[in-house]
Amino acid sequence: MHEIVTLQFGSQSNYLGTHFWNTQESYFTYPPEPESAVNHDVHFRAGIAPDGSDTFTPRALIYDLKGAFGSMRKISALYEAEDDRSILDQTGVWPSKPVVQKAAPIPQSTYQQHLDAGLEPPQLSTSTVKYWSDYSRVYYHPKSIVQLSEFDVNDRLMPFESWDVGMDLFEKLEREVDLVDRDLRPFIEECDGLQGLQIMTGVDDAWGGWASGWIERLRDEYGKLSIWTWGLGDQGGNTAIPRDRRLQQIVTSSRSLQPLAEQSSVYIPLSNRPAKVPRYLSFDSTSAWHVSALQAVGVESMTLSSRLKTSNGRHGTLQDIEDTINSTGKRRIAKFEMSIADPDVLSEETADKLLNAGKVGPTNPRQTSESEAQLSSFDIDAFTKDYRLASSKGSKREHIFARAEACRGAWSLSEEAGRNPRDRYGDGPVLQRYTAPLLFPFLDSFPSIFDMGHTKKLAVHAGLTTSTAVAEQVRAIEQIVKRLVAVDEREALCNGLQVIAEEYDEGWDGDFTDSDDDD
Repeated sequence: MHEIVTLQFGSQSNYLGTHFWNTQESYFTYPPEPESAVNHDVHFRAGIAPDGSDTFTPRALIYDLKGAFGSMRKISALYEAEDDRSILDQTGVWPSKPVVQKAAPIPQSTYQQHLDAGLEPPQLSTSTVKYWSDYSRVYYHPKSIVQLSEFDVNDRLMPFESWDVGMDLFEKLEREVDLVDRDLRPFIEECDGLQGLQIMTGVDDAWGGWASGWIERLRDEYGKLSIWTWGLGDQGGNTAIPRDRRLQQIVTSSRSLQPLAEQSSVYIPLSNRPAKVPRYLSFDSTSAWHVSALQAVGVESMTLSSRLKTSNGRHGTLQDIEDTINSTGKRRIAKFEMSIADPDVLSEETADKLLNAGKVGPTNPRQTSESEAQLSSFDIDAFTKDYRLASSKGSKREHIFARAEACRGAWSLSEEAGRNPRDRYGDGPVLQRYTAPLLFPFLDSFPSIFDMGHTKKLAVHAGLTTSTAVAEQVRAIEQIVKRLVAVDEREALCNGLQVIAEEYDEGWDGDFTDSDDDD
């Protein structure tokens, strides 16, 4: 089992996906270069162009609204020129010729023009990146591009914002044509041994409803297949937008949470504005290009083990990772965090300083009894906005059930935790670590958001954690939305969120707080 098919829903997801595919394309090597450590067949499909040459295109299904694709065309230069025959030359039922009104095509970005001409591309900026296709370095198969023409991007008359709009659109198209059969099955049937599906989707707008319809359809179709969902959104955290819009985002996110958390094998919420940002990170939180670049470092690093060749690091499939963090089969929501460093300065001396400062500690559950305090901490908290409400009883101490870590670079961490089998009955949380010497490449399509000198590669330490912090977030969201949603849907929504939260209390005293501990 090795192939992974990726589904991208919405503009923010496609910004993230573009960074992801650019990174995968950079792993291709050609003689006399050393052989790549990455198995390209996991994410790329082999094909033949009309001229007979071999092609490799992403195993990706990309949805977006009308006008969101920028200058990208469905038929790329990799296959054949788009049919430009005028509709005026086609004979129809009516004797008169139709009058055609055509919107002016969006011009190519300077970056794309340089790539097509084989020239060194210019440096990108937030002012030059207007669409996610402006910095794309790969060609997609024509079947990968699906435009939802029912809605225009940034249309104020028919905004694609509410959860119901996305679900209604999915149900409408599903009645007209089987979307899984038409759009996804051609990619599935090309796989020899499907490892799983990877979904990137917005959750605080109509894409949350669209993804909810898709995930239920996928689970019916593919049963126990690994389905990882990365849920992207502000979750109401952007103070630059009106208050009523922020509240609507919170409600939409909560309605997306229940089906995505129940039907996905692993559901990872990613905030477009991280709650914890280190000093070495400087990015424009209003730029989808910047935000998605940070997210791509984490997503690409956390899943790296699923596409590594067995001789180039610790290989682990999507199923292996989810078995680590979800031993009960019901804790599907995982908190995502990461740290980033310049590999040239990530020396043993620096690691010792971090160890003394409590930043990095032993992670072998067989050796520690208070391992929550000794687990590695991270610099960037990419979890959803902190909704925890103030309580007179004191904040609850986080209890960690399990964690899966991905380390690329020379991080000074305990090696035994990554080799030992899981300790289900030990005192500490379950921990599995996947290591690889392959660093994250800093490409010319990537924004300069890290203050790390002139390094061209990044060392990344990422982790997926299941802990009681997830329950606190879900309960806090439930307390907020029950005052915002209509009475007829309040009970079902709130009960569903409570059921999700309760899965993180099993076998743990959920009422234990730091204040109780102090007494």
